[in-house]
Amino acid sequence: MDIALLFIGFILMLIGILGSFLPVLPGPPISWVGLLLLYLTQAIPDDWWVLGITLGIALTVTVMDYIIPAMGTKKFGGTRAGMIGTVVGLLVAIFFPILGPFGIIIWPFVGALVGELINKADQTSALKAAFGSFIGFMTGTFLKFVIAVVYFGLFIWKALEYRTELFTFS
Repeated sequence: MDIALLFIGFILMLIGILGSFLPVLPGPPISWVGLLLLYLTQAIPDDWWVLGITLGIALTVTVMDYIIPAMGTKKFGGTRAGMIGTVVGLLVAIFFPILGPFGIIIWPFVGALVGELINKADQTSALKAAFGSFIGFMTGTFLKFVIAVVYFGLFIWKALEYRTELFTFS
């Protein structure tokens, strides 16, 4: 059973890293489930503190992934209409993946641009706000990637630390 949990957890770790870039997969929470499966093996002692802290981080990063692009829009001079456009663009990218993986980059930018243009902004300031949305998106993606890779490192470290117990058949 431990081998199955280890294997499924490893697969979830890889999916979690991919989920850092793909909009339909929440990368850090998937990676966290991989960590959970590792800790559910009989070979690895329970550490609820580690699981609780990593869950909190995964959930925080997931929520921030929706907030950071709007903050980027605001930082680059965008208005509330631009921030709303960014969020609408993110939702369009998630629920209507028309442009594939590029949609998660393009739609928030387009949403912020349209929101600013509707708000009577000139084209230059609207483009600047849309660029802020793009920078915010890239920041969120980088943050999710770092967290997923750190979780993968924790997974490998614990698996190697208890490798004799994990691979002992009795």
